[in-house]
Amino acid sequence: MNTSERLVESLERLGVERIFGYPGGRVIELFDLLPESDIDLVRPRDEREASVMAEMHGRLTGEPGVLAGQGPWIGSLGLIGQMEARLASSPMVVITEASERGNYSTLAPYQQSRGDYGGLELPKILDAVTKEHWFPRTPTETVRSLQLAFKHAVAGRPGPTAVVLDGDAVTEAFPDESVPPVWDDETQTRTWTAAPTARDVAAAVEALDAAERPVIVSGNGVHASGAYDELAAVAEAYEAAVVTSYLGKSTFPETHRLAGGVIGSFGHEGANRLVSEADALLVVGCRMNPMDTNWQAPDFIRPDEQTIIHADIDPRNAGWVYPADVGLIGDASESLRELAAAAGTGNDWAEDRAREARESFHAPECESDAAPILPQRAVKEIERVVDEDTIVTADSGNNRFWLLNYLQVPAVQTYYGSGGVGGMGWATPAAVSAALATDKHVVGVAGDGGFAMTMTSVETAVEHGVAPTFVVLNDTSLGMVRQMQHAPDDIAGVEFHDTDFARVAEAFGATGVRVKTPGELGDALADAKTHNLPTVIDARIDRSQDMAATLQSSFYASVGGLHE
Repeated sequence: MNTSERLVESLERLGVERIFGYPGGRVIELFDLLPESDIDLVRPRDEREASVMAEMHGRLTGEPGVLAGQGPWIGSLGLIGQMEARLASSPMVVITEASERGNYSTLAPYQQSRGDYGGLELPKILDAVTKEHWFPRTPTETVRSLQLAFKHAVAGRPGPTAVVLDGDAVTEAFPDESVPPVWDDETQTRTWTAAPTARDVAAAVEALDAAERPVIVSGNGVHASGAYDELAAVAEAYEAAVVTSYLGKSTFPETHRLAGGVIGSFGHEGANRLVSEADALLVVGCRMNPMDTNWQAPDFIRPDEQTIIHADIDPRNAGWVYPADVGLIGDASESLRELAAAAGTGNDWAEDRAREARESFHAPECESDAAPILPQRAVKEIERVVDEDTIVTADSGNNRFWLLNYLQVPAVQTYYGSGGVGGMGWATPAAVSAALATDKHVVGVAGDGGFAMTMTSVETAVEHGVAPTFVVLNDTSLGMVRQMQHAPDDIAGVEFHDTDFARVAEAFGATGVRVKTPGELGDALADAKTHNLPTVIDARIDRSQDMAATLQSSFYASVGGLHE
């Protein structure tokens, strides 16, 4: 067999069910073999959408999402999903190539990405984004590189890795006896789970037992670890209130008696207050980025007054932003399991305070029957169709923050948002990927700006027979940026032509409906859940509802606000 055949064989052995990508360059050698394999190809309209789909697959399943395509486009359009994967800790393997032209590589390069004189340097681009990348030049190196890419994508803190295929190494015969040897794919990609030391666990238990007002900050690392049961066990063992980061939303049911909501600059005021009142904070799988910490508002988290226990897979992250009293280094599931097993006494503070904090999920606007639809009410209509078998994907911009605040998720793994690098256009391809990977109903929510960036993903859903619901919160503008204006029209480029996305959906072969009232939106969402085709709901929302003015936390306001 040649190297390409051996690569496809490795992918099958490693359990890859689908590849997200676009044919071009040397990856055609792989794509040519996929129809005879057990691997499906999901080919959206461009590499940007494919990269987001691969990232979401990794985030949702814990198995690396595979992105494949020609080098110059994987290193440009396809960087969107890779950047999100890097900052959101999603396992992802990128298979690309350098568009090498053999003997012509020194003659005014065209598309070439090896880094030769006059050409592009794809490895340098990938070095800025991926955890690790390889540029193999022989068949043996190529297969071993793919194995290592899968291993490193999930080892430690998950993230994107890449293999750059080059030259004849892709088409040459793979040797029967390679030197050095190529080991079995499953054996070579095996990883092990790290756990904290007994000494650190004992110190954390002592601090939590002594706490009168313990609060857990649950981050994306709980998603990555799948440590949902362990998180709930610790919360109940110590009677600790649980709040989440932006990326950690739906790591804990927000209807739970100990749930307090989402922290951060545009998070819940109640959740932020819980953190500020705590005497002990257990931070799990959260790096504590500026959005989470209200941009270091001095009255929010106070290391000199609060005991901080920081659990993270990466020792560099524990105590990175705030000095930690105890570091629990290891997989979140292992750290939480150890804490739950050693739990002592609880307290009578958390349940009452969490109940008060959850009041932030509601506002009078959530009950408004006004038309155009108030975004707060739109979210509550979405909430009505969200159960434990539903996944919501949220884009960037105002829509994400309305969802974070007013969508009270009833179960774990029901909400995922663009919050790593926070790029617009994420929610729609992510919704398609989630529908492909699960049997759940999926609702992708975006503003009209973000939806238009990747709306051709609707066609991909039609092509592959999945039926997500896409909700466009349409204010005919870049709402968040428009609302940053100090005077009318002082920011260029914020207004859009009024596009009828329902008609666009029908052109893709999906169902489209335009709604202007809360009742129409509720009916459309309920109907969409029963459809066999994707549904695009173009929901006209009240553009006068100022997200930042409404949702900005008091802690964020204390440091000036709007550091976006």
